[in-house]
Amino acid sequence: QINKTIFSAMADLSQTLLACQNPDPQIRNAAEAALTSAEQTNLAQFFLALSTELSTEGRDPNIRQLAGLHLKNLLSAKDEILREQKVTRYKTAVDVNTRVSLKTLVLGTLRSPVTAARHTAAQACAELAAADLPNNEWNEFLPALMKNVSDEVSADEGVNAVLHEGIKVSALECLGFTCELLANYNADINQDITNQMLTTIVGGIRSDRPDAVRLAATVALKNSLMFTSNNMENLNERNMIMQTICEGTQCTEPRVRVAAYECIGQIAYQYYDKLADYMTTIFQLTFGTIKSDDESVALQAIEFWNILCEEEMELIDEENELATVGEQLEGRAPCPRYVAAALEHLIPLLTEVLTKQDEDADADEDTWNMAMAGATCINLVANTVEDKVVPAVMPFVQANIQSTEWRLKEASTMAFGSILEGPTQAVIGPFVNQSIPILLTALTDAHTMVKDTTAWTLGRICDLHVLAIPQDLFPSLVTGLTNILMTESPRVSSQACFALHNLAAAFALDENQSGTNALSPYMPTLLQTLLQVTERDGWDECNLRQQAYEAVNVLIQHSAPDCVPLFEQMLPVILDRLQGSFAMAVLTNEDRETKEALQGLLCGLVQVIEMKIEKEKLVPYADNIMQCMLQVLTSKNATAHEEAFMCTGALADRLEKDFEKYLPHLHPYVLSGLRNFEAYQVCAVAVGLVGDISRAVEAAILPFCDEIITALLESLQNSTLHRNVKPPVLSSFGDVALAIGGGFEKYLQVTLMMLMQASQTKAPDDDEDLIDYINILREGILEAYTGIIQGMKDGKRAQVLLPYKDSMLGFLEQLSNDNNKDREVLSKAIGCLGDIASSLGPHVRDDMSKPYVQALLKEGFDTGEDSIKQTCMWANGVVQQIIR
Repeated sequence: QINKTIFSAMADLSQTLLACQNPDPQIRNAAEAALTSAEQTNLAQFFLALSTELSTEGRDPNIRQLAGLHLKNLLSAKDEILREQKVTRYKTAVDVNTRVSLKTLVLGTLRSPVTAARHTAAQACAELAAADLPNNEWNEFLPALMKNVSDEVSADEGVNAVLHEGIKVSALECLGFTCELLANYNADINQDITNQMLTTIVGGIRSDRPDAVRLAATVALKNSLMFTSNNMENLNERNMIMQTICEGTQCTEPRVRVAAYECIGQIAYQYYDKLADYMTTIFQLTFGTIKSDDESVALQAIEFWNILCEEEMELIDEENELATVGEQLEGRAPCPRYVAAALEHLIPLLTEVLTKQDEDADADEDTWNMAMAGATCINLVANTVEDKVVPAVMPFVQANIQSTEWRLKEASTMAFGSILEGPTQAVIGPFVNQSIPILLTALTDAHTMVKDTTAWTLGRICDLHVLAIPQDLFPSLVTGLTNILMTESPRVSSQACFALHNLAAAFALDENQSGTNALSPYMPTLLQTLLQVTERDGWDECNLRQQAYEAVNVLIQHSAPDCVPLFEQMLPVILDRLQGSFAMAVLTNEDRETKEALQGLLCGLVQVIEMKIEKEKLVPYADNIMQCMLQVLTSKNATAHEEAFMCTGALADRLEKDFEKYLPHLHPYVLSGLRNFEAYQVCAVAVGLVGDISRAVEAAILPFCDEIITALLESLQNSTLHRNVKPPVLSSFGDVALAIGGGFEKYLQVTLMMLMQASQTKAPDDDEDLIDYINILREGILEAYTGIIQGMKDGKRAQVLLPYKDSMLGFLEQLSNDNNKDREVLSKAIGCLGDIASSLGPHVRDDMSKPYVQALLKEGFDTGEDSIKQTCMWANGVVQQIIR
């Protein structure tokens, strides 16, 4: 029996906090409930009790740490809205005097002799400061930290040198955490506060400070850069900041040098336009570091050039877009193109870095090393300077790609593969053409890393420059890649799968009408070998199984008609594999994940085959397919549910009305998927399945609609559901209405109310992400309106829409005045306008005469897009008939 009374009062807070770590779930849950109760009963006293626990010397350091973290978590949250709610509650429920007391205690703990207590207090202080500083509150905070950083050891103070250093570190850590939080919360900070923080931080980086202090200060400086724009505008202050950072790159402690280069990278990202005065120095510093410093520091110096590339790509793209439409660049100078200016020195440095391969790196681990960083940087350089990179890199490639020294051979192949994206086909194409025979030979090199990089490079060529592959070498390419699938290591085999995947994808745009294509002769061997790869030794390494199944999928998707008989033979084999997976033993979580991943891959493959073979060939397997899908769906929280739903949707699409017999069996799983709000991808696919079934069986879905519509409405009302699911939910109302016609009338009021509410959602003009989302949301609304209008019209019940016409037309008028709508929304709005006019006729004559109607139609015509113009012509014809 648990003595729950020990968790009933804050007097036992120490024991309660410890009990929260107890492995016994009963004790742990009781303790957590007690803390929640204390929080809800008297938040002010709870805050004060936690700060007392944290600040009291002599207490168990573990308990002090737990108290501080719990205090911090009372204010922190990843979700911005939740965090604002916590801060508001703190400000309203905790009186001013208590707030002063608890902040004094926490701030004082930054001078504790216990390291863990100081570090935890730094985190808690930062949360408290992030709540107060934007409102110019807690005036004692910064002076206390400045004193902690600037104080020197006094003989009569009785503070030893180690503790003195620790106090400085904790103060700077606190400033760093505070800066990071203020930046994350987009807080508007008074310039005086920023200046004080910056002065304190820069003082901590001084070269006469201990390394630990310099490290904490440099990290804090990086975090502060998010809101020091005014300081960076001032030349003297900017020079001071840059000088301080550059001095940090010369510190004897590698971690300080890493942090200093992180600062330089942050400045390149945020203040690119301020780099001109410092590029010569940064050039010299980074080059020296990349050439000879510790790997951790050199990696960060390379990262600076990566960031520089990304910034310049964005600026150059903007300039090119303006030039395309004949507009002038305004508000900034043209991109100075530092990367292009440094090219002749940068490329030799990076190609040298490529030769520092790590043979022992585990291919399955995300190990980041110098060679990988160098390849990434060359790839970004190629995308930035485009054609200019080719003459800079190709001499190294040509000199070493057939070297007998494996490091040079692999490095040159990696360099070539890394510049395939960026340069134009005209410039890089001839080198690609010449490289194929050399690369095919290298597929059988003695060294695994050479073979791995060669297969990767061939995969990149198939993806980016397939037209540059000599036709006479196409058979050798396919055969060469196929031959290494089973014989080479999993990492090389995985890259071969990647290459075949890309080669197959290149046939997506093949317009050959002969009924065959260049891959057809190889398909039997390719498919057979790739399916063997999924069960070969090492299938569980280097993502090999997934790569092989995905290659099979793409080969089937883009195959020619003469391969269809092959897929008809494959289907029962794949279904047997899926059936066999249900008997796989599950003893560990890893076993379960492996089983579910395999089932997902097999469901995906069945779906691809379903879309390729004729209905009459599919029907004999339909029962078996559905039995397998239902069995996959019976497992709880299976990762394969998404694939199973998509496979079922594809089957419904092919079988059409013959799918009806499966509805009673499938219906409970559809409802479960629609209510799976946590796994929102599964929920979204279940919503899509409702649409697939509605289109397939039409009115036969009616008996199941009460529960389906209820579940869809629940998803719209659920505040935790990912917003990306909501547009397809709205659209699915249209699918159901179109399927059941007049039968949708009973759901009309509640669904149209939801659509009206959704149509009120707007985005500010400066939030591009939200504008994109609102456009997707509006597409869903318009698809719903269109389906409902057509469904009611087909069911001869269009007149029931009359009470809602004003809201529907009001939405269209709103769209006509919105400059942020995309062309998809415009097209669907015009289609919806035509449907309303066609269905309600004379009832909307006055509405059709309003200016926004012609404005919407004119905007559609002015796009010049044939599909939109055709919709406009049809809608305009219907409107004109009514007006006459």
